[in-house]
Amino acid sequence: MPSGHPEDRLHGTLTSLHAWSSAAYGFPLPEGHRFPLAKYAMLRDRVLSEGIVSPDHLHEPKRASRDDLLLAHTADYVDRFSGGALEASEVRRLGLPWSAALVERSYRSAGGTLEAARHSLDHGVAMNLAGGTHHAFADHGEGFCAFNDVAVAIRVLQRDRRIARAAIVDLDVHQGNGTHAIFAGDERVFTFSMHGGRNYPFHKVPGRLDVELDDGAGDDEYLARLSAALPGVLAAAHPDIVFYVAGADPHESDRLGRLTLSFEGLARRDALVLEQCREIGIPVAVVIGGGYGDPIELSVAVHVATARIAARFAGGTPAPLPR
Repeated sequence: MPSGHPEDRLHGTLTSLHAWSSAAYGFPLPEGHRFPLAKYAMLRDRVLSEGIVSPDHLHEPKRASRDDLLLAHTADYVDRFSGGALEASEVRRLGLPWSAALVERSYRSAGGTLEAARHSLDHGVAMNLAGGTHHAFADHGEGFCAFNDVAVAIRVLQRDRRIARAAIVDLDVHQGNGTHAIFAGDERVFTFSMHGGRNYPFHKVPGRLDVELDDGAGDDEYLARLSAALPGVLAAAHPDIVFYVAGADPHESDRLGRLTLSFEGLARRDALVLEQCREIGIPVAVVIGGGYGDPIELSVAVHVATARIAARFAGGTPAPLPR
């Protein structure tokens, strides 16, 4: 395995990737809160400054509509969250203080995943520089996730007859419990999650395939288990689109991750997912999922590397798997 940061070998003029950023829509947080709001603006700025996304290919997402959200969430929850009528216990479960700005951000983030997915269906690969809010259930939010952006996007695309089947490749370090619950029993959506078995959420919701990792798992084990599972997922799912939740939180620096993947290992992970989808002609919508690095710049670096690899595939010149 070569030395050096994986980003160093992937630099270039990469202007074919279209990306959506809701970083302009911040919301107030108390001092010291664990949610890494700053990373979204940092990520946007770096993909622009490094030429990974050109300014004319970076888009501000439209709001998801209420009708869109109701395809994955109950009307009671959507309306009470939107109107500031959640119970105190529900706000605690969400983990974010309610504000009108949080509502706006949540609508925009869901809209970004939907727009990226529509673009990927026509052009192969696109990315939301947010999203992956996989702890949101149909009737409540939790774990910093208000709306389940991937579930909303899948249901909208099915409603609009853009797709029939979808697969979710969720490689955030935390299991996508809300996503699994929303699609439980739906044979049209294959939910695959590879995550820390002893990490949050402590009550897991079974998906179509769950691969659980022990604390401390590193590059070799992670990549071996992903390589073994992914071909079967794609074969069984027969998807019209893959939603790839490319969490940065398996990185060894992550405060909440409890795994020990390196930058190199995560770059290989991203390239592996995109390469296997490309080989069988499946469009991919990439969302970033979690990342709680210490310092947060380390998580941003992982997300930037994911965007750079996605840009290679979007540009028709995929990066080889790092060795």
